[in-house]
Amino acid sequence: MTATTATHAAATTQPSGGGTSIWRQPVAVWAIAFACTVSFMGIGLVDPILPAISRELEATPSETMLLFTSYLFITGIVMLFASWVSSRLGVKRTLLVGLALIVVFAAAAGLSGGVVEIIGFRAGWGVGNALFIATALAAIVGAASGGSRQAIVLYEASLGIGLAVGPLLGGALGELSWRGPFFGTAALMALALLAILVVFRSPAPAAGAAAPAKVSFFASFRALRNPALLTLSLTAFFYNVAFFVLLAYSPYPIEAAAAGAGMTFGAHELGLVFFGWGLAVALTSVLAAPVLTRRLGLRPVLFAMLGLLAVAEAVLAIGIDDAGVLITTVIVAGLFLGVLNTALTEAVMEATDLPRNVASGTYSGVRFIGGAIAPAVAGPLAAAVTPSAPYWLGVGALIIAIGIMTVAGRTLGHLGRPHETAVAEAADIGQGDA
Repeated sequence: MTATTATHAAATTQPSGGGTSIWRQPVAVWAIAFACTVSFMGIGLVDPILPAISRELEATPSETMLLFTSYLFITGIVMLFASWVSSRLGVKRTLLVGLALIVVFAAAAGLSGGVVEIIGFRAGWGVGNALFIATALAAIVGAASGGSRQAIVLYEASLGIGLAVGPLLGGALGELSWRGPFFGTAALMALALLAILVVFRSPAPAAGAAAPAKVSFFASFRALRNPALLTLSLTAFFYNVAFFVLLAYSPYPIEAAAAGAGMTFGAHELGLVFFGWGLAVALTSVLAAPVLTRRLGLRPVLFAMLGLLAVAEAVLAIGIDDAGVLITTVIVAGLFLGVLNTALTEAVMEATDLPRNVASGTYSGVRFIGGAIAPAVAGPLAAAVTPSAPYWLGVGALIIAIGIMTVAGRTLGHLGRPHETAVAEAADIGQGDA
């Protein structure tokens, strides 16, 4: 059963709205939602323990930030081929393969004896994460009651909770040992895998429906010939450079500034900071972004949020020695990031007539690769130039993103047209939001 078929079944059997309560869902939906939450926790899970890993494994900040680079780079590469994989394995098998890989590689990272091993295992984790999140929303849409819009809300809620709880859990378990967050993720994902294995059933294809076409191995690369998709993918590439400068690099200047002020600032405290950041991302992605884009339009919102995020990163660079400024600005920046995530995903879904799974997979792959570059560059740049240099890199990346949006404006002039159906857009939000 493929993602395309699952979505078609949902479209033919469910209304777009419905009076069913969002909380009255089949057990399978909650199993997938739980797995989504844990999967998204993996993005920020290691954030609070980066300084601890540096100390205990005698690794430099540049080396430990590669935990983000290997994870994001491999996730991005696999995302480019996720639609090809899922069109052959089907929804349930793709979910289970992704979850199994996360369990194995998260546990292996916890057993590692050196930072190089963890970097490698995080790459394997990224393969599993890409396969899982590329398929999860289509599965929720196919299994949820009450219509596709409620399924979207459930998915977005899982995304937000995962981004918020990941750093908090990482900080709490990291106080015991830097290995704790890895083992915790492996255990939670094993539970999710078991739940989906037992309770999830792929929806039956609609009566008389033709078998879904297999997606080409090179579909994502061909998709980049589309000017609108190329514009949005490049915008997201540079936006994600700034995103992961903030996420992967910030624990180090925060800890240093706190120490300079005589404060004790360990994994638990860093976890609380990035819990606040993740909560801000969650709130604006679910609550603020839809209102802003509906009232102001996609392009104005994108320009405004990219500009505000650039200001936030400039404040981080200027206030590099002030722990209060750094902490406050990181959390406030989460508000802008949440709106950008949702608005960019919506723009991608509206911008082309390409199959939505191919368009969103292509966009997500390029975006993740941009995120992978930031941690690899931030550490050496801070060591060679100044601790504030990575944030100025983020400002520069955002200025480039704004420039791309400005120069290529004609390719996005049609943004704002109605979606084909709510179910069609739901099938691919998973990849765009990842």
